[in-house]
Amino acid sequence: MRRLSPIAVILAMGLISSCCGTSAPASQDNSSASEFVTEYISPTRIVLANGKVTDDQVLLRPYKGQVSTSEEHVTEFLPGGSVLLDFGKEIQGGIQIVRAMSGSHDPARFRLVLGESVSEALSDVTEEGSTATNDHSVRDFEISVPWLGVAEYGNSGFRFARLDYLGDDEQTALVAVRAISKYRDIPYLGSFHCSDKRLDDIWQTGAYTVHLNMQEYLWDGVKRDRLVWIGDMHPEVMTVGTVFGNHEVVRKSLDYVRDGTPEGWMNGICSYSLWWIIIHHHLYQWYGDMDYLQEQKAYLVQLLENVMKNVEGSKEAYSDGRFIDWPSNDKPDVIHAGLQALTVRALEAGAEMCGWLGDETLKVKCGDVAKSMRTYIPDNKGNSQAAALLAIQDMLDAGKASEIILENGPEKFTSFMGYYLLEALAKGGRYAEAMDLISKYWGKMLDLGATTFWEDFNYADAKNAARIDEIVPEGKFDIHADGGAWCYVGLRHSFCHGWASGPTTWLSHHVLGIEPVGVGFKQVRIEPHLGDLQWAEGTFPTPYGVISVRHEKKADGTVASNIKLPKGIKQVK
Repeated sequence: MRRLSPIAVILAMGLISSCCGTSAPASQDNSSASEFVTEYISPTRIVLANGKVTDDQVLLRPYKGQVSTSEEHVTEFLPGGSVLLDFGKEIQGGIQIVRAMSGSHDPARFRLVLGESVSEALSDVTEEGSTATNDHSVRDFEISVPWLGVAEYGNSGFRFARLDYLGDDEQTALVAVRAISKYRDIPYLGSFHCSDKRLDDIWQTGAYTVHLNMQEYLWDGVKRDRLVWIGDMHPEVMTVGTVFGNHEVVRKSLDYVRDGTPEGWMNGICSYSLWWIIIHHHLYQWYGDMDYLQEQKAYLVQLLENVMKNVEGSKEAYSDGRFIDWPSNDKPDVIHAGLQALTVRALEAGAEMCGWLGDETLKVKCGDVAKSMRTYIPDNKGNSQAAALLAIQDMLDAGKASEIILENGPEKFTSFMGYYLLEALAKGGRYAEAMDLISKYWGKMLDLGATTFWEDFNYADAKNAARIDEIVPEGKFDIHADGGAWCYVGLRHSFCHGWASGPTTWLSHHVLGIEPVGVGFKQVRIEPHLGDLQWAEGTFPTPYGVISVRHEKKADGTVASNIKLPKGIKQVK
């Protein structure tokens, strides 16, 4: 399988080769200690340069990686000179600046401002009322660049970089300004292509978003929230498995939070401990790694007992850390409905894992509490998130939940919970409608210039919004600086957030129709749902190699499928 850099992958949009792998043990780990690489990227365009910068187009030229005493092409900066560069795609890393021999031998002082949007790169963290921050990663700071030398600064997520020359008495000359992209050089084993290129682009963008966040641990975002939030990880874990297979960054992150939470709720949020249980159940279903599951047993037993202590009668009764997602954070009824559904899901997953681990007593106990909880169905209050979580657990008719979700439409979608809304629509058989919502909601981010998916996106804001890769015109809505809420107000908003990658997993599982049956992917069910698509094809990584499928809709509406399974996997109905 050909390896491409993240930048090449997102530009190629679907040029990943498809193949079937060879058989492998169920615990195969698609990772390596030497995965991390550094790539230097020249800017793709000059967004803005003031009159005190000359020959700025030089910065777009490829740089050979070695400064010379006789540079023919340089960009001159007079005092007050400023340039704003676009590197084409969001990356994780920093900036390299190469200075020529001309001018004073003293270090040249610059201000460097990194941004996920043009607005953020033009922002000022010290300006009163500004929502720009240096939280989690410093993206606005002063630097020094040596005479006839190279300097490298920064460690953040960004696409745009602004360079302001702070010298006050003479000019200085630069040879190059390049982005330093740091990422794991791993193959995209999963792929998705169909008769709707917009869906292809959405699948690839979700995959790339998570790829950037696969740093030392599995982060939420590469600019802000460079942290391991377990609840937020669930959609990311699904995407990692769908695109990259069984990767060690997932287990490393799960264990990190487990070891850092000897008691209490993970990340201080009760639902996040529930998601930890759900993630482990998912991992064992896909990869069948009993040794790893055994490592979780002591903690899992303790956690399941704690969850059941927070059930009163048939109702969840968590006293603290009550959270589903930010848009529902001021809706206690919605939080209650969501926690009721998630607790049932976690206890049933826990019961099954206890069975696998040979703890029949706890298996029965968890199952009995979950069964009791199913007798009480909270009111979903017409809320899409609550309805979706209940429907996924068969605690609300999926058809009714689908009607609520479709009535609310993309205006009520969120980047995180949108994945579960799509899952509920699939459960209700509304595949075409789900793909339409994917195209509208996630596709609108692409229309606004996104190259990675955002922490949150208010669909209504898009009606009069400027693109994130342009200076906001008068009368247009600045979707970065003026948007956002809760913890992601304005420019603090993360524009590369792994929890927003849900469509990548959803399209592979429901359009390609690939789902494991039982434990370890030894059996697979393939039931494509093309909706209004004419064809769809792709690959899916398993412990035994890569499944390859192609589905085509025939004139009579039936679907013809070409399926290639690795040795060791059996297709079942």
